[in-house]
Amino acid sequence: MSDLPNTPLLDQIHSPADMKRLSDSQLIQLAGELRSETISAVSETGGHLGAGLGVVELTVALHAVFDTPRDKIIWDVGHQCYPHKILTGRRDRIRTLRQKGGLSGFTKRSESPYDPFGAAHSSTSISAALGFAVARDLGGQVPEGLGDAIAVIGDGSMSAGMAFEAMNNAGHLKKRMIVILNDNEMSIAPPVGALSSYLSRLYAEEPFQELKAAAKGAVSLLPEPFREGAKRAKDMLKGMAMGGTLFEALGFSYIGPIDGHDLNQILPILRMVKARARGPILIHALTKKGKGYAPAERARDKGHATAKFDVLTGEQKKTPSNAPSYTAVFGQALVEEATRDSKIVAVTAAMPDGTGLNLFAERFPSRCFDVGIAEQHGVTFSAALAAGGMKPFCAMYSTFLQRGYDQVVHDVAIQRLPVRFAIDRAGLVGADGATHAGSFDIAYMANLPGMVVMAAADEAELKHMIATAAAYDEGPIAFRYPRGEGVGVEMPERGEVLEIGKGRMIREGGRVAILSFGTHLAEVLTAAEALTARGISPTVADARFAKPLDRDLILRLAAEHEALITIEEGAVGGFGSHVAQLLADEGIFDHGLKFRSMVLPDVFIDQASPEDMYRQAGMGADQIEAKVLEVLGVTSIAGKRA
Repeated sequence: MSDLPNTPLLDQIHSPADMKRLSDSQLIQLAGELRSETISAVSETGGHLGAGLGVVELTVALHAVFDTPRDKIIWDVGHQCYPHKILTGRRDRIRTLRQKGGLSGFTKRSESPYDPFGAAHSSTSISAALGFAVARDLGGQVPEGLGDAIAVIGDGSMSAGMAFEAMNNAGHLKKRMIVILNDNEMSIAPPVGALSSYLSRLYAEEPFQELKAAAKGAVSLLPEPFREGAKRAKDMLKGMAMGGTLFEALGFSYIGPIDGHDLNQILPILRMVKARARGPILIHALTKKGKGYAPAERARDKGHATAKFDVLTGEQKKTPSNAPSYTAVFGQALVEEATRDSKIVAVTAAMPDGTGLNLFAERFPSRCFDVGIAEQHGVTFSAALAAGGMKPFCAMYSTFLQRGYDQVVHDVAIQRLPVRFAIDRAGLVGADGATHAGSFDIAYMANLPGMVVMAAADEAELKHMIATAAAYDEGPIAFRYPRGEGVGVEMPERGEVLEIGKGRMIREGGRVAILSFGTHLAEVLTAAEALTARGISPTVADARFAKPLDRDLILRLAAEHEALITIEEGAVGGFGSHVAQLLADEGIFDHGLKFRSMVLPDVFIDQASPEDMYRQAGMGADQIEAKVLEVLGVTSIAGKRA
């Protein structure tokens, strides 16, 4: 294709071993070509652009200096890894990123030996690197061998407690390992210039202990009045940004800050560390997210996540929708509720835009809290806000809320504190794959005593559930909704407060009842229309609540139909399991009710479109239709589908 970038050096790189013969000036050229190839590929696939562009030079330097896959590079978060994938034998598939059957948008152990550790959630890399280092020193064996362990962690990922737990342990164990802090947000202007280059050269030319001795000796030569000032200046320079003094207190030798886009700085430092490191080392590299691509550099999120785009203009190719996204509905509805109630506050963990709270933050900046990548803290912080008389909405993706589950149990549920959990990205989410699927929240929330669990069937229902959560003060309450656009229903002027634990009848029919929980109601109704054309008119109900269950509705459906099918966008152990427990406790199965529960299968489903993923899960409209026919003993429709 004529519009592909010109990459003569990159064309010669089939594995990192091919980089060993390149000179430093050629590695600089290679970095430029790698950046162009990354931009070109993501323009075709969409994905996380900015993070990868920020680590192009680091990626080239790491693979040029270290011996992967024997040496383990662990990317944190894994969406920095696109350039890494291009250099490690996957360039021919890079334009399949995040697509069905294609490359994962994150590192993935099953995809390549160059991905030693999967990382789609943040702040795991230092723990993993320490584990590899200890395994190496204890004689562990893996096919590629065990060499150095290098964690590349973004400054956002450093806000999570797990990163510091790992550093504390690593400093105690004193194992040789390397952490590269990829600092792409904090403005650290003074050390980036000539002084920083000088410090970097000093570090590169002398072993650490000699450098420290020289620095101490130099201070001792100064007149007494200047010594304290010089010492303070030295500590200040080392303490810029997160601060060398902090890392050294945790047992790490600290190098930096260095310019993470200057291979003339990065290469000698990495070579020196490889040759001389004895214990844990932290290299603090300053980078720019979106570096080298003007539209990403200009963007507010630095091109964090993009749709397919035009390389020349950066304009994203998004299909317009007639319906608002669930996330936008949540953000707008919460603003409306907060306008009427000054006690409403919002908490999120590094996802203000992703959860729609950017709208809330603009309107009520003093009542919106982004706690960073720290879900555990966010949940307990919300619990204490509730204990303090506020009405916190804790907005987190389902897959990220998993990290705060202990806090949900102990700090919220046991204390019956009225935290409102807004659970975004419920169900299967598409291109981000299994790591970001909201598969488990129905099960892990609904098994907690006193927890109210709701799921919106459409965007209007979501607005009602936000109003319901705002009005509910008896204990914790959660509502879930998926990624993507709503179904296009008419939106109410204001959300109604729903009766807790009450579902709604959608259509009356006979023989079989389908009880839906969540947005799969649209698929259920499509299946019901097809069944009606066959002479079977199912009853359809929307449960609204997984906890407390609408006992009267469920027992009525069971009594009036020969079969009952539940359907939910979640794993086994959720809504359907609670319904089955109720029916068993009431002795309903003693009288011959045919019961089925359609849930996500007991596997992790790889990336594809949400529609494809749900078909793989056996939950498409025609598969619901087939399930009804099977339960009723009607001839299979497999022939018709074929």
